[in-house]
Amino acid sequence: MRHLNAGRKLNRSASHRRALFRNLVTALLQRERIKTTDAKAKETRRLAERMITLGKEGTLAARRRALTFVQSRAIVKKLFDDIAPRFKERAGGYTRIIKVGIRHGDAAPVSIIELVTRAADLEAAAEGDKQKKRRGAPRGGKPAAKGAKGAAPVKAPRKRAAAG
Repeated sequence: MRHLNAGRKLNRSASHRRALFRNLVTALLQRERIKTTDAKAKETRRLAERMITLGKEGTLAARRRALTFVQSRAIVKKLFDDIAPRFKERAGGYTRIIKVGIRHGDAAPVSIIELVTRAADLEAAAEGDKQKKRRGAPRGGKPAAKGAKGAAPVKAPRKRAAAG
C-alpha cells in the first residue's frame, strides 16, 4: 500500500527523479511552455507552483530556497522579477496542462504544461489592442480586394509528384 506516499516514482531512482524535475521546472520557467508526458507534467506542476509561490514571497530567504532547486541564477531572477509579479493577485493555479495526444514511438500520453499568463500571450494581446486602436478591423464578411493592403496572397494548388 502507498498510504501517505505522495508523488509519482516514474520508474526512476530518487536522485534521477529529482534531477528530472529540476530540469523540467527550470525549462518551464525559462520557456513558459514545455511539452512532456502527462505524468511528468502533473508532477512538474506541483513543483513549479511551489517555485512561483516562493517568487511571490520575494524575500532573500525565498530566493535562496528557489536557487537550491532551479538551476540558473538568471531564471531565478526572471522568476522573482517577471513571472511572480504577474501572479500577485492569483492565489494559486499558475499553470495549465493541455493534453495533446499520444507519442508515436511508445504511445505515451503527451501534454503541454504552460504558465497561465505567458509573456508572449500578454504581448500579443497588447499588440492586438494597438492594432484595433490604429485602424478598425473590417466588420463585414467582404473579402479584401486583390492587391489591397493586408490581403492574404493566393497560393497555387500543390502539384503531386508522378508515381513511378
